[in-house]
Amino acid sequence: MLSTDRLKELACAAIDEKAGEIIGIAQDILAHPEPGFSEVRTSRVVAKKFTELGIEHEQGLAITGVKGRFAGGAGPGPKVAIIGELDSLLVGEHPHADSETSAAHACGHHCQIGMMLGTTMGLLTPQVREQLNGEVVPFAVPAEEFIEVERRLQMRTEGKLEFLGGKQELIRLGEFDDVDMAVMCHTASDMGERKFAMGGTSNGHVVKYVQFLGRGAHAGSAPHRGVNALNAATFALQAINANRELYQEEDTVRIHGIMTKGGEAVSAVPAEVKLEWRVRSGTPDAVVRNSAIVDRCFKAGAMAVGASVKITNIPGYLPMRHDNTLQELFRKNATALLGESSILVMSPRRNRGGSTDMGDLSHVIPACHPYTSGAVGAGHSKDYVITDYQTAVVNPAKIMAMTVIDLLADGGATGKEVLNRHRPAMNKDAYVKFQREQAEIVEFSGGD
Repeated sequence: MLSTDRLKELACAAIDEKAGEIIGIAQDILAHPEPGFSEVRTSRVVAKKFTELGIEHEQGLAITGVKGRFAGGAGPGPKVAIIGELDSLLVGEHPHADSETSAAHACGHHCQIGMMLGTTMGLLTPQVREQLNGEVVPFAVPAEEFIEVERRLQMRTEGKLEFLGGKQELIRLGEFDDVDMAVMCHTASDMGERKFAMGGTSNGHVVKYVQFLGRGAHAGSAPHRGVNALNAATFALQAINANRELYQEEDTVRIHGIMTKGGEAVSAVPAEVKLEWRVRSGTPDAVVRNSAIVDRCFKAGAMAVGASVKITNIPGYLPMRHDNTLQELFRKNATALLGESSILVMSPRRNRGGSTDMGDLSHVIPACHPYTSGAVGAGHSKDYVITDYQTAVVNPAKIMAMTVIDLLADGGATGKEVLNRHRPAMNKDAYVKFQREQAEIVEFSGGD
């Protein structure tokens, strides 16, 4: 029987051998970006590679998800998911944006697919696989970026989905019921001289789709006959800004959004204005509290001009909870590969400000979501690009493969330890119930 260290050497050697291939897959996905629940081509790329690798898999999960599975050769044991996210953002100015859709990988998810496949290839090395207990579940998941809210609401109306985030919907569908723990890695551009980071947390959030309704009229000859929905929205945004002194510093509050419709013609009083808005905070209680403040501001805007407003509150994501044992395994393997000076461990209270549906999954099963360098530019901007694919794809593939070996070698003892120590914040049914309770439609007439 080979030692764990030797198994790691073999897996890493296999990943090095396939480095050009997995980087090529990532770059191919970069050139063909697709936003959430539309990742048809990207999911086909993953499914084709699973087939080539001889991995049994399911397709079409939460519309575009692809879930593989292969057993270790040493018998039963824990089931570990290796996650990669399929979707892109919409950043039309990005150098790799699709000219027709404005889709662009301005967050590095294309690298996640490369590293997920690289990890899988390393673990499929025959001498490695035969000494693993349990199962490995490579899982390409859709729609982590919570965008195009109106389109997703229409998909919900059509019965194609219920929750509007990919992992949210997969949890609801039971696609993680047969998974014991999950790991993934994300690219980052804000790590200084460090090459790998772990720890910290993320914001929870609620998503708002807001419609202000007024009354149209000729903007030149009869504006007094109209009710200006754009003015209502403008007042609401001013009210949100006027409430910023209420937001607690420790809650890492972020309130932001976009206007997707501001009227139809400059010569007409705007009768309908649409917003997509986001309220982020560090705890679920703070999200609820700050969401109520923002709703109050939307109502105030409607009242100011006599318009009406409809606020569709949509369950967003939960803060990230890193499993301590998984995080320590990542730390040790990253240190062994890259050196201690290259590793950053953030305080559990360090909130990066963004949100991820990996936070939702981490409330249900043990999970860890570290970061790798290799990118430059501000995330979600035209400047966010991968400049070092070895660091952004190959290194994290090795670190995840090494971590899975720790979990599933030697009878799966470490994986079983993770399960024995873990105390979930909620089970699947409680999670689904909680998220459904967050869904709410608020209607208010400011003209009454």
